[in-house]
Amino acid sequence: MSSIRVAPSVIAADFGYLRADLARAEQGGADMLHVDIMDGHFVPNISFGPDIAKTIKTLTKLPLDVHLMISKPRKFITSFVEAGASNITFHIECEDVIRTTIDDLIYYSCKVGLAIKPRTPLSVAKEYLGAIDRLLIMTVEPGFGGQKFMPDMMAKVEEAVALRAEGGFKYDIEVDGGLNNYTIWPAVRAGAEVIVAGTSIFSQVDLGKAIQDLRDNAREAVAYLTTPPVEEVSD
Repeated sequence: MSSIRVAPSVIAADFGYLRADLARAEQGGADMLHVDIMDGHFVPNISFGPDIAKTIKTLTKLPLDVHLMISKPRKFITSFVEAGASNITFHIECEDVIRTTIDDLIYYSCKVGLAIKPRTPLSVAKEYLGAIDRLLIMTVEPGFGGQKFMPDMMAKVEEAVALRAEGGFKYDIEVDGGLNNYTIWPAVRAGAEVIVAGTSIFSQVDLGKAIQDLRDNAREAVAYLTTPPVEEVSD
């Protein structure tokens, strides 16, 4: 299993103190920043656009992991690439042609992510798995923060691991929604490698400790998987 990477979700930050919150996340050891973009159509909420993403990029050296929860992602790819996105993830449930959208991202030398809603079977993405860099499995319904983690999505994570091995694919597996020190256990044990966490990080005074606690719990979960059982010794 790859090392666990933690991606604090910027939407949970205090935008009145955005510079300070991003600095705390960076100094606390975050691997990247997850930036949720919502259009009010694909999901029933609105966040922000490329200009805010560009501002975020000026405030941090961390890579931007941009998650487009929008109906027509192709329309905005150029803008978010220019804003500084390192990875752009769009939803397989969007209105655009999936293969064409992937090709657009490859053209811009941007890492390609494909996201799957909880009710969407992974089978619909199977034909695209060889062309992507990241597979985002939503562990809540997209659109609102603070939702409860959906443990039944771990079967989908396990399926993604199996399909990757079977096809020799290179994508990493990201989970987003309700991740904290407890839910990271089943997520990591199922095969998740990139952990998006919003409220459980930015609600803490010490972001560095919050990020480290997630890593420690992920490490313990991996150790639990790899530690051989102790054999009983008979008298």
